[in-house]
Amino acid sequence: MKADPRFVRQSKEFWAHVRTISQEVGYTDRRTRAIRIPALDQVREEFEQQHLNTDHIADAAANLTDFGRRLFDYFHYRADILNNTVQRQLMNKSAAQLEFERLWGRLKPACPLPMNKQKGEKKNYAFLTGMVNMLFEANMGDAPCDYDPRSLTTVTHNAMPQRTLARRVDGAFPSVVNPVGIWEIKEYYYTTTFGSRVADGVYETLLDGMELEELEAVAGRKVYHLLILDGHYTWWECGRSYLCRIVDMLHMGFVDEVIFGREVLTRLPQVAREWKGYYDQIVRHQRAGMDGG
Repeated sequence: MKADPRFVRQSKEFWAHVRTISQEVGYTDRRTRAIRIPALDQVREEFEQQHLNTDHIADAAANLTDFGRRLFDYFHYRADILNNTVQRQLMNKSAAQLEFERLWGRLKPACPLPMNKQKGEKKNYAFLTGMVNMLFEANMGDAPCDYDPRSLTTVTHNAMPQRTLARRVDGAFPSVVNPVGIWEIKEYYYTTTFGSRVADGVYETLLDGMELEELEAVAGRKVYHLLILDGHYTWWECGRSYLCRIVDMLHMGFVDEVIFGREVLTRLPQVAREWKGYYDQIVRHQRAGMDGG
């Protein structure tokens, strides 16, 4: 899932409104368990209680301003994409294991297939991570790839560190140093509650995105940032409000793309080939520079 162009490059004030309205009116409808689309009268009521003005959203006759129209268009979009598309992409443990085993049998991978962090009868392969690794390997050709970075992502300039991210990521192509792209994986097939560890994972991705945004704005260096997540119960039954936050984060520009559940099977090969194309361009440029010298 990529950002809808209509809502990219909105102001910080726009996203402040999205967050405030979502918090005060509610991300979800408790009765239907669907993502909520706020109504204007709800927004007015909640803003009045917070001593906030709504004249810039709608006039006294409830006619939306341009800002207000764009705001409610976004709420409709967010609810529709999550209720009708993302929800159906998310897999449970059994479905993920089936797709993992199908890929393993078809691709015969040489890449790492890590185990999860569970114990006892829950101990098994990390299904989503395994699928990600296999699909990157199958679509990267002979290019190098770091499936398990053990150091911080670093971008260099003139043989010196230019920026180093605050935390490690789950994968980097072709390397954790000067990567074309990095990815983070949030798979939760065994959790029974939406705990602080899951919530912290969302904010860690936000931190990475903010650092990468600053890198591109100040230094002109682009590193593609991909978020891949799955676990129907955790994300949909328990964490729908965090799915809203992730869609917001995508449109704020802190993630370039989010892959939900079984979408990994169709979209990740395309991403891998796109990144491989960028890598080939860099290699050709470097070789031309050496030949010219």
